[in-house]
Amino acid sequence: MRRGAFVMLASVAALFAHAPAHAQLKIDITGVGNNQIAFTAAPFQGNAGLPEDIQKIIEDDLVRSGFFRAIKTTSNIELNESTLIDPTAWKSIGVDALIVGSVKRLPDGRLDVRFNLHDTAQQKSLGKFSYAIQPSAMRLTAHKIADFVYEKMLGEKGVFATRIAYVEKSPGRYRLIIADSDGANPQVALASKEPIISPSWSPDGTQLAYVSFETRKPVVFVHTLATGRRKAVANFKGSNSAPAWSSNGEQMAVVLTKDGGSQIYSMGIDGGGLNKLTSTGGINTEPVYSQDGRSIYFTSDRGGGPQIYRMNTSGGDVSRVTFEGGYNISPRIGPDGKTLTYVARREGQFRIAVLDLAQGTEMLLTNSGRDESPSFAPNGRYILYATRSGGKGTLAVVSKDGRIRYSLSSSGADISEPTWGPFTND
Repeated sequence: MRRGAFVMLASVAALFAHAPAHAQLKIDITGVGNNQIAFTAAPFQGNAGLPEDIQKIIEDDLVRSGFFRAIKTTSNIELNESTLIDPTAWKSIGVDALIVGSVKRLPDGRLDVRFNLHDTAQQKSLGKFSYAIQPSAMRLTAHKIADFVYEKMLGEKGVFATRIAYVEKSPGRYRLIIADSDGANPQVALASKEPIISPSWSPDGTQLAYVSFETRKPVVFVHTLATGRRKAVANFKGSNSAPAWSSNGEQMAVVLTKDGGSQIYSMGIDGGGLNKLTSTGGINTEPVYSQDGRSIYFTSDRGGGPQIYRMNTSGGDVSRVTFEGGYNISPRIGPDGKTLTYVARREGQFRIAVLDLAQGTEMLLTNSGRDESPSFAPNGRYILYATRSGGKGTLAVVSKDGRIRYSLSSSGADISEPTWGPFTND
């Protein structure tokens, strides 16, 4: 468990692993969905010589989702968004979806990116759009196109254009990294000689809250990503940890030990209006707000061992949520409020689990034995988590039904504390 008093000391100790820093993550796909849509993404006309290969990014995104299978073609005919397509011919070679487009440099230095998505079964275009962008936005634009294809073909929002945050560790240095959802384009938000843990995205994706030990004690900061401005919002006596944003971005839950014991408090995002929500003996930690803003899920050992509980946002109406096994921690509630993910210890192994809250049924999704810090994708389809491989920390993703799996590994960096960012309007 990364957030909270149960493993605070273990988390800090783990951050001192020795490994190279700021490594771009690499993807290894190990599981896919039962039914896949066959697609072809043609090279974008005019893309040669530009900073990013739009066709490859789109193709990699869709394949990584587990719901798409790429079909390569050997045709030398250049296609763009205006090309007249014979859908029957493409369907005859097994292509369900065809993505074509072009890139053209504008006089002001921007790029005009255009694309067209053809559904060969319905024999029609599902969308034809253009973007005028800076060259630096090519990768983001490719992700947005992949999101459009995903949503049109599957009926739910894609998450390729979202971001993830995680902590990267090297000798005497800790970095809070922001990266694309595929692990590419990593950017350092904060570098410190002291540990950084528990990053948490604001609902609009513009800020991160986290715990920094730069003053040799755990303090909660709020960090505005665009400006780099930081503010200590919880710096009380004792430990300040486990920040979690409310769904409207106006409140934050934190765990403080200032009055003895580990208790959950709510406060404004500027640190004012502190309100104590729990007051039992033992440990209460790892709060997370539900999307509807009515509940807080948290971990507590009030029943004798760590289990997950739910309370309303004023601290009342507490009820126990997990009953399988004797150790369940690190709750994260899905965007639809129907599914909970958490770390479950089963037969001595720490595994990522999901719980159907209506049915009360649990499913174990992983089996590596050292899995932690689960975080839902904003569409609720995937769960990002931390694990260990080859003696170092790495990240992995599993779909909430357990069928789709891929890892985001580095060439030697030790990474942990992942959290998946929200949908944004960028």
